[in-house]
Amino acid sequence: MNEQLKNRANRARSRRRTSNRPNFLKVMLGPVGLAVFMIGLIAILAYRNRPDQVAFEPNTAEGEAALTAVETSPDEGRKHVAPGESVDYENDFPTSGPHDPTPVAPGVYSQAQRPEQLVHSLEHGNIVVYYDQPGAEATKALESWADQFPGAWDGVVVTPKAGLGESVVLTAWTKQLNLAQFNPEAAASFIDEYRGRGPENPVR
Repeated sequence: MNEQLKNRANRARSRRRTSNRPNFLKVMLGPVGLAVFMIGLIAILAYRNRPDQVAFEPNTAEGEAALTAVETSPDEGRKHVAPGESVDYENDFPTSGPHDPTPVAPGVYSQAQRPEQLVHSLEHGNIVVYYDQPGAEATKALESWADQFPGAWDGVVVTPKAGLGESVVLTAWTKQLNLAQFNPEAAASFIDEYRGRGPENPVR
């Protein structure tokens, strides 16, 4: 009888010890584990959705030669207008002048961005690239470069502009380069020459 009582007591103590141990499965499936899982999943998806990296090769002979075609416009000033206010720019691709207080963040856009905000991006030192239907290779390169250069003061903004067809227009503060067809060496040289050199906060 005493032996049976001892066995029961031992089993009870064993159950209590087991119940006091951390249930690692519950931890992994609980809020902490779920958060870790979601963070890992987001990181994996972000990595998989990154554009294919295209080599950024400025300062080639062809690229340097293309810079001779860069147009320089007068500095039309840096005044801020009221948020959302329109500005009547003389150029379809303005490179300076009054602008919106909020710039367009670096990145690739599928919808046209307001020129007033794009000018502010140029003031920050970003390069703004306008495209329409430049072809798959050009699109791939521009997406990759925008991914490589996301800085607020030295980034690349890629925005559509209807009517350009295969042409691509690159702009910096007071600078513009028109490419009848996308030329990666010319485009890379322009970006490298003027990126990060806006009047508000030059970083290069």
